[in-house]
Amino acid sequence: MNTNEFKILLVEDDDALRFIVKDNLEQKNYDVKVAEDGKIAIELFAENDFDLILLDVMLPKIDGFEVAKTIRKTNEQVPIIFLTARSMTEDKIKGLTLGGDDYIPKPFSMEELLLKMKIFLRRSQSQPISQENSSSTIILGKFVFLPDDLQLNTDEESKNLTLKEAELIRFFADNTNKVLSRNDILEKVWGSNDYFLGRSLDVFISRLRKYFKSDSNIKITNLHGIGFRFSIKTEN
Repeated sequence: MNTNEFKILLVEDDDALRFIVKDNLEQKNYDVKVAEDGKIAIELFAENDFDLILLDVMLPKIDGFEVAKTIRKTNEQVPIIFLTARSMTEDKIKGLTLGGDDYIPKPFSMEELLLKMKIFLRRSQSQPISQENSSSTIILGKFVFLPDDLQLNTDEESKNLTLKEAELIRFFADNTNKVLSRNDILEKVWGSNDYFLGRSLDVFISRLRKYFKSDSNIKITNLHGIGFRFSIKTEN
């Protein structure tokens, strides 16, 4: 993966941490732009095409949650990794609910951050949801799922998906009515089962349930202690 092709927006108000992260990323040949508050972050996002956002939660002027909401109004695809205090569990969940793809708790090592970045950048570039014949339409009950276009459509509306949402739907679609363990989902969709916490996965499941709620034949069942089952009831 040629990292100098990737443009990163780093939003962090701590001067020392911002300098360290920027310096380390530039040593890896990433093209990095920085913002010390949420207002500047929104302005930079409007003026540039970024491949990934590193977004602190606690920011001056406009906090990270509002920045993420603003970004998601115009761009559903760019990966957003939140930078959060280790003890702020609810902030992590809120960030994911607003459209974040992952979070990394402070303090963190650069090795951990770089690993997460590589996972998301590789996924966004290679489009791993695109398997053989993936450009074809996938029918899920009343929904028309377009993996390559990151869209979930009905006759009434069209929903733009984040890359992770589309990958998760694709994995469920490929394994309809099967019992899927949490580890299987994390390995296949996120590429790892050790860094992405179970509660974070639950947030993505909740999003998908909301998207599919207009079709009572589609269920995502939580199998306690095991995982999930994505099922579609065929109408007779």
